[in-house]
Amino acid sequence: MKFGVNTLLWTAAFDREHLGLLPRLKERGFDGVEIARFDFNGFPVADVRRALESNALGCTFCSALTGSLSLISDDASVRSAARKFLEDGIRIAADLGAKIFTGPFLSPVGYLPGRRRTEEEWRRAVEGLQSLGPVLAANDVTLAIEPLNRFETYFLNTAADAVALCEAVEDPRVGVLLDTFHANIEEKQIGEALRSLGRHLKHVHTCENDRGIPGSGHVEWKDVFSALQAVGYDGWLVIESFGFSIKEIAAAACIWRDLAPSVEAIADEGLSFLRSSFSLSRAV
Repeated sequence: MKFGVNTLLWTAAFDREHLGLLPRLKERGFDGVEIARFDFNGFPVADVRRALESNALGCTFCSALTGSLSLISDDASVRSAARKFLEDGIRIAADLGAKIFTGPFLSPVGYLPGRRRTEEEWRRAVEGLQSLGPVLAANDVTLAIEPLNRFETYFLNTAADAVALCEAVEDPRVGVLLDTFHANIEEKQIGEALRSLGRHLKHVHTCENDRGIPGSGHVEWKDVFSALQAVGYDGWLVIESFGFSIKEIAAAACIWRDLAPSVEAIADEGLSFLRSSFSLSRAV
């Protein structure tokens, strides 16, 4: 198992000015970092990769469809723009040395039309993801699609629907990111949701129910680790929370209070808890 932390704890747009964070994360004991960017223009990919390698840190890459970007829009030009954005993200992931490109990649985050998804939207999602197959294969990258809770998207909320989507796409490089924060809202039992994903589970965000320090809330972590062991998952466990002093992150993630004494506490205490929980799960 590999343990990482998402850069959204510190910045909404990781850039050269944040490279000094990497040696600190290495010193804290992280195996790698999840780089977050929502605008790829001007992103210093080569500089970031050099810094990752010089600090012996692994990497995953995350983003999201925001604004008008949508893979399921009824407007073909909008769908085309979303595919272009995802193709660019896949190539950037590969250039960073990441094998995983992850995020909510179907409809814009926060778009809630006040209805259920339609069969036509589902078809567009399947076709859109299938169209990414060649660029995923050419770059040796896996796309991990994230179901979000009902307050952030209407389109994909549960592990069951994510499995159905993957089975419709039929591409081994298209799988699922399960985020324990969203699953805590949408699933009856997080462990059972993980077990149901099976081979489709490609990435895990280890988040507390309030986005605070993992282990400080009511997520059933013992069952989470038991389920991960049951499905043979040995990929990344990434702490994802958000910098509560960063205005654009706080607004997007509805962070209206401090989630912990500091963002460093979320990273450091979270890592300690996750490593000890993982060790205990292996001892059982």
